[in-house]
Amino acid sequence: MMKVKGKHVILSMVCLVLGFILAISYHLTQIENQQTKQDMTDSQYKKTLSLRNELIAQEETNRKLQKELSQRQNEVQKKEKELAKEAENFTSLAKDTEKYRMYLGKVKVKGKGVKITLADGAYDPQEDNVNNYLVHEHHVFNVVNELYISGAAAVAINGQRLTSSSYIVCNGPVITVDGVPHPAPFVISAIGDPDVLSSAINLSGGVKDQLVNDNIVFTLEKENEIVLNPVLGS
Repeated sequence: MMKVKGKHVILSMVCLVLGFILAISYHLTQIENQQTKQDMTDSQYKKTLSLRNELIAQEETNRKLQKELSQRQNEVQKKEKELAKEAENFTSLAKDTEKYRMYLGKVKVKGKGVKITLADGAYDPQEDNVNNYLVHEHHVFNVVNELYISGAAAVAINGQRLTSSSYIVCNGPVITVDGVPHPAPFVISAIGDPDVLSSAINLSGGVKDQLVNDNIVFTLEKENEIVLNPVLGS
């Protein structure tokens, strides 16, 4: 009986030792697993932090690039406005040049306008002074001046184009335009708005009435197309 009881005591001691060993082993395993888990968490955190830092750096780069792009776009828009302004100026200069050439008689022009004919008055034997019914340079000049004031773009006398430096001189029964003699009747052609030009000439108390009072035969016709050739020579 004592032997059996002694064996139980020894077996109990063995089980106790084994249990202690197993408990220690389990505890050590848990510690090791927790440490491994902690190590993995730190690794993942570092990786996440690295990716986050890269993303922040990339976003900062993108902001800088967007800012630079915006500046470049503003510069391009500024250049486009400058080029548009230059193109507008060139267009304006081209139009002005064409207009000046037209006024100087350097180019052929065509358009609507009026034709005014000035002819000597009928001979009156009771009139002592023959000059009282002849067309003189001031009659022609008054008509030409009124046409230019009313917006005529180009004017010619008997087909001879006038320029900014043209002169009209009376020489007996003829007048000379820039040194070229022209006999009556004098046909004055003007390109411009026919209604405006005719209204200005026919204004009460204006050029037409003055001509009629000086016994000048006056006629005015509106034309749908008048062609004036450029001034010959340089």
